[in-house]
Amino acid sequence: MIWKKIGTSCITVCVTVILLVSTVVPVQGIETHGIEDSWIILNGERSKASDFESWEDAQEIKVFASEKKELTNHSAGYKLQYPASMEEDFSLSAVRGVLEDDVTKLEIYHDQFSGTIHSANSYISYSRGFLQNRQDHHLRRQEVLKVNGMTVHYLEWDRTPIKAIENDRHHYAKAIFLRNSMEVFTLLFKSQEPMENHWDIIESFELVDRKATPQLHQRYYPMDRDWSLQTQAFYQQYFIDSDELIWGIFEYSAPGDFVDLFRLERRLEYEFPFLLHYKNFEREFPRQELENAREEKRNVVLTLQTKHREDEKNRRVLYDVLEGKHDDHIDMYARELKEFGEPVLFRLNNEMNGDWCVYSAYFSSMDTDIFVASWRYIYERFEKHNLDNVIWVWNPHDLSFPGFQWNHYLMYYPGDEYVDIIGMTGYNPGTYFPGERWKSFVSIYADYYEEYSMLFQQPLMIPEFGSNSVGGDKIAWIWSMFYHMPRYEDIKVAIWWNGIDRDEEGNPGRIYRLDETPEMVETFREGLSRFTSPEPTWRNVVETEEHEEEKE
Repeated sequence: MIWKKIGTSCITVCVTVILLVSTVVPVQGIETHGIEDSWIILNGERSKASDFESWEDAQEIKVFASEKKELTNHSAGYKLQYPASMEEDFSLSAVRGVLEDDVTKLEIYHDQFSGTIHSANSYISYSRGFLQNRQDHHLRRQEVLKVNGMTVHYLEWDRTPIKAIENDRHHYAKAIFLRNSMEVFTLLFKSQEPMENHWDIIESFELVDRKATPQLHQRYYPMDRDWSLQTQAFYQQYFIDSDELIWGIFEYSAPGDFVDLFRLERRLEYEFPFLLHYKNFEREFPRQELENAREEKRNVVLTLQTKHREDEKNRRVLYDVLEGKHDDHIDMYARELKEFGEPVLFRLNNEMNGDWCVYSAYFSSMDTDIFVASWRYIYERFEKHNLDNVIWVWNPHDLSFPGFQWNHYLMYYPGDEYVDIIGMTGYNPGTYFPGERWKSFVSIYADYYEEYSMLFQQPLMIPEFGSNSVGGDKIAWIWSMFYHMPRYEDIKVAIWWNGIDRDEEGNPGRIYRLDETPEMVETFREGLSRFTSPEPTWRNVVETEEHEEEKE
């Protein structure tokens, strides 16, 4: 091997010294005989079938006498060998395959970048952004190899262990196989132990013809909750029984102050039952805002983003959460919510599949399991306070960015036990910022809704959406939105984000306000006239001693 030292300026993200190796790895130790067992994983389930159709999702497993298995993924077009101790999971085959035992988890991703802004080169460089945090991420090895005729970019690192994660897999290795300039396969290893026995797996990786179709087989379901009677009635009224879309709004000053909102509602001749509100670690619990909303008979979607105002403090924010550094703040939230008593839609760390969010896996080893662990950590701290009035909203963005499979929105799902409502955020960003384009309402939500309504049995809502004024006809966009929205009947609540995103100089870039012009207000008024603002009958429900005893 020839080792070459390169300077830190050569790569955007690197440590002080990086070793770059180019060598050819011969294929060694690949099992070809002594098959003891075999089966097919057909459409996500182990099957006795001996064959499959091209439209089906199929993986073939062989078990050898040498305690190895061989996987041939006919849907993604690869095969490899691995220890027989590892179990297979292809329930999300269209996103990834998983091989896992008690110590190591291997996630296998296939990315095809044709028709996107990405390429193999951008994928390689961008997928190492977490290394900017040298405090927690320690680069151990970097190489460029040849394996079975393919160029492989190999990276090995570890991060600071986290006690809150049982059997924490904090040792990592990543092998990116370049099929061509627009297509890659990634083997992402996570292990409780330092990387040693994974090279046989890497060296066995080969491409095969694709003969099947990757699909999503996992489905997600609501769980029974020990909610208060009032919270049950709230959920039933708005998210189960309602056969008409209910509207909400983000208006910056509300519910702290209702002056601007009242003025807007008079012009629209509509009273918004739902109000969106944001908080982060720098701000105290919004008790007065919730009391104001209660007085006006409004319902709050309370968004807590685990971040600080200063970027430097956000570099390891999820690690800080899991290390207990924000326990006091989290417990304070739980106590305040419990004392408030009325139902609250609690939206934690929305748009996590976007790199503009500090809690994205982009900042934590490309490891979405860290986000999942942090969500569960906060949820379980809330549970210790016996809250019965909090409804949890899980809310990815409609487009994952970066658009890599390891950043797919489903990788961030914390589990049915931890989610009550699914949020669907999608914007027409307009054309002000480079790389952004005008998008119709249908182009945002048609496929989005179809996939979510297929996968999720929990109620759906749009916690925030809107259209920019720059780059197209916003009036026509609003008319189209009102025309098509009722077709998405599983969406129970939609909240318009009535604000402005500005550029670095403070100029309006994405103007999402619905009251920009009198014509716009009138268009929105006419659209809202088709909808009623329902009386909150859930407020008439009174808690009983019998129900409290049943919960206990």
